Amino acid sequence: MTGREYWPTGEWRAAEPAAAGMDADKLAALDRQIPALHGNINGVVVVRRGTIVYERYFNRFGPGDAHNVASVTKSVVSALVGIAIDEGLIRDVDQKVLDFFPEYSAAPGDFQKRSITIRHLLNMTAPFAWKTTDARRFEPLDRLRRQRDWVTYTLNLLGLNGQPGKFQYCTAGTHLLSAVISRAAGMPAREFANRRLFKPLGMNEIPDYEMKSFGLEDVFGKNVRGWIKDPAGITVGGFGLTMTARDMARFGFLYLNRGCWDGETVVSEEWVEASTAMNDNKYSYLWWLREENGLFSFAALGSGGSAICIIPKKELVIAIAAKIIAKPRDRWELIEECILPAVLD
Repeated sequence: MTGREYWPTGEWRAAEPAAAGMDADKLAALDRQIPALHGNINGVVVVRRGTIVYERYFNRFGPGDAHNVASVTKSVVSALVGIAIDEGLIRDVDQKVLDFFPEYSAAPGDFQKRSITIRHLLNMTAPFAWKTTDARRFEPLDRLRRQRDWVTYTLNLLGLNGQPGKFQYCTAGTHLLSAVISRAAGMPAREFANRRLFKPLGMNEIPDYEMKSFGLEDVFGKNVRGWIKDPAGITVGGFGLTMTARDMARFGFLYLNRGCWDGETVVSEEWVEASTAMNDNKYSYLWWLREENGLFSFAALGSGGSAICIIPKKELVIAIAAKIIAKPRDRWELIEECILPAVLD
């Protein structure tokens, strides 16, 4: 994959589906399925063998529009942690989280909090002071939004429920990872991403927008722009990033190529391997993992159904940008019913 004749650093190349080994008629089923069953989807980009074979926009959006990708942000933060480790800014994934917050006063006997590592946060196996189940999540994100100090609030909740090692999905924990990146790199995660990730891939670099307020729409909804930050200026780690569908595909294409981009290593192959190593939780380093009928895929998933799905065996990257709504239809339906059947070889 590293010997490609071109990389989409400047512009994506488009190809007729047949030229990339896909059936155009079967792929065109997306044109019917999306408006009928997935009406909150604003844009879809399908990349096969390095070229765009399908690109459509809906709801008056276009290729230049950035979308609030919600928890897709987490997988981007994962890449930034990997880059920081590659550069020696973070020792390794087993470094303790509290190493980066020496000013935080943990109780002398709070051994559990002191034991939490970067790996725990990456794998969502750090205990927090609320319970989650498969059916519902009770994480108090609205309470987090109303805090003056998001990091201290999250550290206070860290280690207060259960034992390290049990899967517990936690968005606030990924905000700690962003704060770790900021401490380690000496700059906000947004700026670190611009320099080490977005610019090398030809993605849109994100300016530093002012947060005028922290209302629901400013933090989670229609007023999100760029990459939001907390009241202390720390880039939000678990959500709040905006990306175009083409840039979502670029990020996925980096991982399809195991961290290499045009002959350069952006994130190490070892990091990509660790991030996509199947386990019992089907979640690794802030990526969701799937293996079905002998076909492995991994994905960055966001509320509302935004997704970046990579299927290495089929040389596929699928980027879906969507409006945040409650209970969207599973995007795997589109992939399973319209995209995978279109692959001819």
